[in-house]
Amino acid sequence: MAIPFDPHELDPEEYGETQTTLEADHESAIERVREVCLDAGFGIPVEFSPSEMLNEKVGADRDPYYVLGACNPEMANRALDATDGRIGALFPCNMVIWESAPGEQVVYHVSIMKIARLLGLPTDDEEMDAIVADTGEMVDAVFDELDA
Repeated sequence: MAIPFDPHELDPEEYGETQTTLEADHESAIERVREVCLDAGFGIPVEFSPSEMLNEKVGADRDPYYVLGACNPEMANRALDATDGRIGALFPCNMVIWESAPGEQVVYHVSIMKIARLLGLPTDDEEMDAIVADTGEMVDAVFDELDA
């Protein structure tokens, strides 16, 4: 199946790619990102360590890698309405933390709201634009605080 656009030609802004690096051990970085997300209005309904699972199940020998599934219920509810429920396949918004070197953790995020728009999921473009703007402000607040 061909993708109707060349993903290599997309500007990271189009899919909301954001990242920063924290000088901290892995567990401290996870706690910091969780705290900042909660302060910005996100809940964390899902979290897991793919590296622990893969290391245990298939002997992957992966460095620490953790996913915090962040969700703001108001935004999720609005997005479900604006996409006839289809955006739920992308839920939750993930904040990923991986160890790039001892004492150095990358925090990474892509906007599921912008990805939904790229995929043509919205049935209400005006409301989706508002959701993208609102969630973008929340994510910006998280990364501004992490960078402070």
